[in-house]
Amino acid sequence: MTDSPHTPEFLRDISETANALADAARGKTLPLFRSSGLDIANKLSSGFDPVTEADRAAEQAMRAVLAERRPQDAIQGEEFGFTPGTSGFRWVLDPIDGTRAYMAGTPTWGTLIAICSEDGPVHGIIDQPFTGERWEGGAHIARHSGPHGDRDLSTRAPRALPDAILFSTFPEIGTAEERTAFERVSGKARLTRFGTDCYAYGLLAIGQIDLVIEAGLNDYDICAPIAVIEAAGGCVTDWQGGPAHGGGQVVAAANRQILEEALALLA
Repeated sequence: MTDSPHTPEFLRDISETANALADAARGKTLPLFRSSGLDIANKLSSGFDPVTEADRAAEQAMRAVLAERRPQDAIQGEEFGFTPGTSGFRWVLDPIDGTRAYMAGTPTWGTLIAICSEDGPVHGIIDQPFTGERWEGGAHIARHSGPHGDRDLSTRAPRALPDAILFSTFPEIGTAEERTAFERVSGKARLTRFGTDCYAYGLLAIGQIDLVIEAGLNDYDICAPIAVIEAAGGCVTDWQGGPAHGGGQVVAAANRQILEEALALLA
């Protein structure tokens, strides 16, 4: 028998659990951020895909919380892979989204936490320990907390693409074809910025920017941002306008109007 994602008890439990996971990860990532002697390894034999001791320790800490609070759920983590469950729900964990930013000392990395049903994300958190910011979004909550206190999440009002702000993590985006498609959008946007990792999705959810366009994502890169952005009133799809929780090509938009304008140029 599975939990119902619509009962107050379930919603309260997953919110409390998600926040406990974020707290546990903070306890491992923050002390090592900008520290000397951080242990960094490369996952690839050719190229560079870094992982640090903080990535691994944070995911282990989150898995320990789930083993205590919700052992019936499956887990998909970036560092330690898939653990099956029996509840019909799956936690999708990225202990440090933006490991390159983490190792370079820039505060644009974050911990991504989502719980998903077979239909996609139900609830999510984007957590940035160094700035003290946390975005939480789900069926019953859309909240940002940080140095300025707590506020409700709300994306920007519709505006034309020439007035919009567009973010992406990597200037090269993906393949040459994907880069060309991205440039059709960025060429019309008012401002394009790169290198902000998951922090860009947080900025979209609090109404600072209009679009995030990326390619080559994994599920653990996007499930939490989907939950947060949709709770804030935004939209997240793939480049064809379909579901994006599996990763790949992703467009996150402040509203349906700007989404449709971007999708038309990406097609």
